[in-house]
Amino acid sequence: MGSLLFQGGDIQVSKQTENQDLNEQTAEETATYTEAEGIKAEEAAPEAPETENGGGEAAAELEALRKQAEENQERYLRTQADFDNFRRRSRQEKEDFAKYASSKLVEQLLPVLDNFERAMAASKDSRDFDSLLKGLDMIQRQLGQTLEQEGLKAMNAEGEPFNPEFHQAVMQVESDEHGEGIVVEEMQKGYMFKDKVLRPAMVKVSK
Repeated sequence: MGSLLFQGGDIQVSKQTENQDLNEQTAEETATYTEAEGIKAEEAAPEAPETENGGGEAAAELEALRKQAEENQERYLRTQADFDNFRRRSRQEKEDFAKYASSKLVEQLLPVLDNFERAMAASKDSRDFDSLLKGLDMIQRQLGQTLEQEGLKAMNAEGEPFNPEFHQAVMQVESDEHGEGIVVEEMQKGYMFKDKVLRPAMVKVSK
């Protein structure tokens, strides 16, 4: 039996009471420890794996991405095919343009050819030189007008200062009428096509 000292007197406490207090303290400590361990266990526990619903969402997203990739591939192939067709058409149009670029001029020259054939036929029947000359003169003027409408223009080189850009000197001659470096005679006519020299004039130049 134990005893406690209280204000000069002894109080007797039964051993049973002592044991009861000790058991209650031990129970409290055990409960506290168990609660703490439970919290630690919850914190340390691994996260639960994704449910079947989460896996289904991932599969659906992957399938959507796959379809999008297929659509992009098809769109690219269609665009590439359209570009190839456009390039093929452009090349064909360019070839056709180069092939038939002169068709308009040729069409305009057909009346000149018709008149030339008529003049030749008439000269064979009549043997009239004057009529033939008149017909050839008409054809020359008609031909000149047709070509001029397309941008052809004859140069007037005689009496002009020699210019190597427009003239080709084939001979130098003495001249009492002109100073040095003047075109005194045009041996072959030169032509301009719009603003470009199509053929320089062949000339004699004074020295």
